[in-house]
Amino acid sequence: MMLSASGPGPDGSTPGRPVTTTLQTTVPTTGPITTFADFAQRADYSLLESLKADPQATADGHDHQPRQVFSGHYVPVMPTPLPAPDYVAHSRTLFHDLGLGDALAHDDQFRRLFSGDITAAQGPMRPYGWATGYALSIYGSEYIQQCPFGTGNGYGDGRAISVFEGVFNGRRWEMQLKGGGPTPYCRGADGRAVLRSSVREFLAQEFMHALGVPTSRSLTLYVSRAETVRRPWYSPNSRSFDPDILVDNPAAITTRVAPSFLRVGQLELFARRARSGAHPEARNELQMIVQHLIERNYRPEIDPSLEFSDQLVELAELFRGRLTALVAKWIRVGYCQGNFNSDNCAAGGYTLDYGPFGFCELFDPRFQPWTGGGEHFCFFNQPVAAEANYQMFWAAIRLLLEGNPEALARLDQIRDGFAEAMNQEMEAMWARKLGLLTYDATLVNELLQLMVSSKVDYTIFFRRLSDLPEHLSALKESFYVSSSEELDAQWTQWLQRWRDQITANGDLSETSAAMKRVNPAITWREWLIAPAYEQAAQGDTTLIQELQEVFRHPYDELSEELAAQYDRLKPREFFNAGGLSHYSCSS
Repeated sequence: MMLSASGPGPDGSTPGRPVTTTLQTTVPTTGPITTFADFAQRADYSLLESLKADPQATADGHDHQPRQVFSGHYVPVMPTPLPAPDYVAHSRTLFHDLGLGDALAHDDQFRRLFSGDITAAQGPMRPYGWATGYALSIYGSEYIQQCPFGTGNGYGDGRAISVFEGVFNGRRWEMQLKGGGPTPYCRGADGRAVLRSSVREFLAQEFMHALGVPTSRSLTLYVSRAETVRRPWYSPNSRSFDPDILVDNPAAITTRVAPSFLRVGQLELFARRARSGAHPEARNELQMIVQHLIERNYRPEIDPSLEFSDQLVELAELFRGRLTALVAKWIRVGYCQGNFNSDNCAAGGYTLDYGPFGFCELFDPRFQPWTGGGEHFCFFNQPVAAEANYQMFWAAIRLLLEGNPEALARLDQIRDGFAEAMNQEMEAMWARKLGLLTYDATLVNELLQLMVSSKVDYTIFFRRLSDLPEHLSALKESFYVSSSEELDAQWTQWLQRWRDQITANGDLSETSAAMKRVNPAITWREWLIAPAYEQAAQGDTTLIQELQEVFRHPYDELSEELAAQYDRLKPREFFNAGGLSHYSCSS
């Protein structure tokens, strides 16, 4: 099957080159890419060439006012450059993975492109970027309240603009500016991101990658020394739940990188239009974007010679497997997405959006760092939120199987098995964290209750447990409160039963090593991140660089010096502190 392009680009060209079923073939990388010209040669725009542009888009990409987008898969749009951009950071790890020389981050054209000045593009690059629309659902309920027009046709990438797609070392990547200025989906905002949120996203993506959690990645971070934007935030030492002041922040752009930025919410948008018959091409546009999802994210696992109906069924099973595994990994490392709507759920099965996220320190199953999130998106509710998002994915692709009862039955069976698949992933995850050969529900449930009662630090506790302590005293290093004799006795009994099980498993040193491969030595602690973005606003990026290095090896034993800084309980003064224990999504 071949996907063909439709419609002219904003530069007047007609991107009509067909894209074959494999999107992994282009000019191979033969050595480090050290010049912008070499980087540009890796350009290969499968999305622009396979899908439809909004037919009402402007001819030049200057499309920055809020408006309804009724059809098409993307809107060509020019990003808004940062004035006087300065380098803050780049990911050496990702640069190496892509085959890029580190010096490229300081190249003038490279810096211009990834600080929003797309006039730096050179052939075969496209001289414009693109933004996409998507729908919103929360726990399976469709919402249009976020759309300024009340129709759902104005909701999408309000400040995220993709500017490059290409193949590096045999893998396809899309590069997207976060904070690149307004798009038609901007809903009247300024389209900018502040340095604070940009530092958080930049560091978090690479930290999650090092933790072994599938995720979008961070390429570069540039800040403007001439533009600030005003956002609500917290005053120093604030105990307010909501932001209590307005702060002028340096504007910044971080470039996030992923195999694609296709979301469940995008499929959902086109399915809604197909159901309502919004326009004559609605169903075809749904099929096109689902085909593109398979090409971009699943082609190595789905045989292109299969009937499309069979490919859809395989897609559903593969996405279910990726999504359930992803959420289990989130809980393994203490990550809470905070706002796991369908529009924040990558259809490729990896972590996508780093806005209102956080990492659990003091263990609480109801941990939710985002003031606007509510308990429904809390730490231990993420498996249920994932199932709701999967339900929207299932409902969208199901439209394409109408008239095929056999394929529909298989698809529905996969949907009906989501909860069990999620449960299996969670049980396997808890067994690995505890060094058990098989899951023991009683042992795990008793442990979680004890962890709540003793107010343990999630990361420190499991890392100390990975040393296979014989006595409770070693675990008490992770307790935020003093223990009672009764609670100590319960802990001692649990510890002995657990040790009996792992002793029966075999070599204790191997068990300890295996546990340390899944229980990190460090975690993200907001009170250690805040000084990094505060100092960066003053031009000092030293702490960002230190965090980059520490986060590269989260399972390694820490030196005494680093342990004193990064392996310690949250200081009392930071509990209930606005911007540290909780925060709004004012980024």
